[in-house]
Amino acid sequence: MVHCNNCTSDLNAWIQIFHQALRAFDCPVDLQTVYGTLYNQALSGQADCGGLLAYNYFSGEPVTQLDSGRPLFMRQPDSAFSLPNFIRTLLFSSMATLKIGMDLLFQKEQVQVDCLSAHGGLFKTPVVGQRLLAAAMNAPVSIMRTAGDGGAWGIAILAAYCLQKAPNETLEAYLAHHVFQDSPVTTVMPEDSDVQGFSAFMQSYQKGLACERIATQVF
Repeated sequence: MVHCNNCTSDLNAWIQIFHQALRAFDCPVDLQTVYGTLYNQALSGQADCGGLLAYNYFSGEPVTQLDSGRPLFMRQPDSAFSLPNFIRTLLFSSMATLKIGMDLLFQKEQVQVDCLSAHGGLFKTPVVGQRLLAAAMNAPVSIMRTAGDGGAWGIAILAAYCLQKAPNETLEAYLAHHVFQDSPVTTVMPEDSDVQGFSAFMQSYQKGLACERIATQVF
């Protein structure tokens, strides 16, 4: 198991800023449309985010040996600072710590993965989150129709299992026979260009963790 303290909090904060900007210009766009529009921009960004770098750390991360966090965005003077690259960077950042932890399982513990199942609000926008997560994990990523409902829905299902299960019925059997039997599944395979781009992004991300550590000490 890989646990990450931070995921989409910083990403959500940036999307809220864009939404506030649109409202300031009196553009009546609902928040979900802003999410979908901006997320799709990421697919036209450069595979490696064009030299942009972000850390989504609202709190510390045991995986990267940080006791506290500071949300941080960085770029070099000659980085390709565009909207698609910016949004792609924020999305990559939300998956980067998970990538580090999963690499420990894949490379050091020799864990084999055929496919990953994903859920959470990130996947309410079709394809984008799936495709980028597949690139990060270098593995197929599947989602069900209910994926966007997130953890609260899963907890409700667990409660239903405790109340409704047949004698000796396992959770796996309950899910298969009562919850997911008619639920369509969509699977996205990793694309080579995305995998290579995420790998290049992670090389910079690992080096830049030194800046994140300093930020927690001075700000």
